[in-house]
Amino acid sequence: MNSFNLTLEYLYGINDKFVKLICGNCGKEFIREKKFAINNLKRNRKIVCDLKCVSNLASKIRGYEFLLNEKVRCLTCSKIFEKKGFHIRKSPNHFCSRSCSATHRNKNKKFGTKRSKLEIFLEQKLTEKYNFEIHFNRKDAINSELDIYVPHINLAFELNGIFHYEPIFGEDKLIQIKNNDARKYQACLEKSIELCIIDTSSLKNFKPNKATEYLCIIENFINSKINPSRNTIVNYQPNTHNYYSSQNCR
Repeated sequence: MNSFNLTLEYLYGINDKFVKLICGNCGKEFIREKKFAINNLKRNRKIVCDLKCVSNLASKIRGYEFLLNEKVRCLTCSKIFEKKGFHIRKSPNHFCSRSCSATHRNKNKKFGTKRSKLEIFLEQKLTEKYNFEIHFNRKDAINSELDIYVPHINLAFELNGIFHYEPIFGEDKLIQIKNNDARKYQACLEKSIELCIIDTSSLKNFKPNKATEYLCIIENFINSKINPSRNTIVNYQPNTHNYYSSQNCR
């Protein structure tokens, strides 16, 4: 008896541990344990010989368009790209790259975030103070993440901790980080974005009073760009690679 007319009554009535079956997709004969056939019949499933036939049978049942590419929009950067139909049905969120997927995940997850307490503190305070748009940890300006970017005045900030100056994870990792920093600087030059790099390596543990010193530096830079004639404690040369520490705010 083949798998096209198998019945549970027949299977329960035989003593053999293995039975000969016929694949419901390719028609090939194969042998499986009796319980394999019983489980499939109980669930009203077609019996197939391997995973390739499972996939082919699924595409036939769901339609050929299940395997075709469809246009979707990236949830992070809004880029239009093509994706297989069966991938689209797996998740409502679509990303054009691993980078966009990681950006969305880091921005929206509630635990294990890579953002430091200092970055979260600065975002809260700067958003409360200024009524114009400020971007935090976004990549759309230079295709690489900037810690803080103010499009209104083409001003960006990078908060560089100890990992940017000391080989905490080895020399190779430090070289990689420094090369990435150099690429960011060059990209900002090409986009006419003034990049201010703030050395935060002295901040071992987050404390609001210490964080306020870094906030003071950033606010003074922003204010000096908004009101050039206003007297501020910041003294810097436009469009250069600036390094500042919390000492500048004292």
